[in-house]
Amino acid sequence: MDREGNAFSYVLPDEVLAASEQISRDASGHITVSEQVTNPATRDRYLVNSLIEEAITSSQLEGAATTRRVAKEMLRSRRQPRDHGERGIYNNFLAMRHIAELREERLTPELVCQIHRIVTDGTLSSTEKAGQLQSVDDERIAVWDEFGTLLHRPPPAGELPQRLQRLCDFANGGEEERYMPPVLRAIAVHFMVGYDHYFEDGNGRTARALFYWVMLRNGYWLTEFLSISRILKGAPSQYGRSFLLTEQDDGDLTHFFIYHLAVIDRAVRELHEYLAQKAEQQRTLSGMLKIPGSNNHRQIALLERALREPDTEFSVQGHAGSHGVSGETARQDLMDLEHRGLLQRSKRARQFVWTAAPDLDGALRSQ
Repeated sequence: MDREGNAFSYVLPDEVLAASEQISRDASGHITVSEQVTNPATRDRYLVNSLIEEAITSSQLEGAATTRRVAKEMLRSRRQPRDHGERGIYNNFLAMRHIAELREERLTPELVCQIHRIVTDGTLSSTEKAGQLQSVDDERIAVWDEFGTLLHRPPPAGELPQRLQRLCDFANGGEEERYMPPVLRAIAVHFMVGYDHYFEDGNGRTARALFYWVMLRNGYWLTEFLSISRILKGAPSQYGRSFLLTEQDDGDLTHFFIYHLAVIDRAVRELHEYLAQKAEQQRTLSGMLKIPGSNNHRQIALLERALREPDTEFSVQGHAGSHGVSGETARQDLMDLEHRGLLQRSKRARQFVWTAAPDLDGALRSQ
């Protein structure tokens, strides 16, 4: 419902039906998917990369100024954030991992508040506001254009508990008389969190996290590997416009659906292109190794990056974090590559780091 109590609506033109069907096939695994995602030996690498990408760009959409390079270094090495921007990205990473664990749970207002608490931990001016719905004593923030025209005013704070419960019931699905494609349900949940504005800050990050939750709960497992926010960040004005068009056209969600279906479709296509590119790079690298099977998939991934970025420093913590393995397994990987002359070791502060050998190409060819 909008703030006046009128129901939001939508229609199903051909482009919405076609896009919904395409995403259902592509994101639920009904088509052939790269072995790198389905193979347990390598899927964690791509999952961690996707979580990192989504955590970074979702935070940057809301103002985080931390660079991708620094953010990736923080998340891979598992170091604690140093500033407000890094804290937001770190929180998003934790929230996305938590969402994946909750996919079988029913959504409740308490769970939504828990997710908000994770994404805003240590980033709000009033720490007690993390995970707390706005109250009647809080200032509600309206959206105005540059000419002073009111574009959006959220519902009164006193209605938020009831509205959030209704949203959770809708997100869980299965009880309405009319069928709604799950991907449209996920997009509608995304919209409503932004429309209702339940929290003082962090509504956008919470909305995108809940979008992922609905998709994963409905079997769109490939969603876990997509970075929706990276595409939204590329055109933030269109993202905002998709909200405004819905409100300006008497609550017609079709505008919002068309825009976000295109975003999801693009993210799926780019994932497949990325996986194809990575597969080709790994085939090229593997072809340089005379002894098949001399490197495990983690070492191949590391050598691939070392060839591309010779100055990159690898640490035990970073290698473990990238592949979801123990520190001892990561140490054995690095020491083995050092012993074979593919990496060289040095010391930074209190820890060892490894970089590519001076002639890594030649060293690989001589293996």
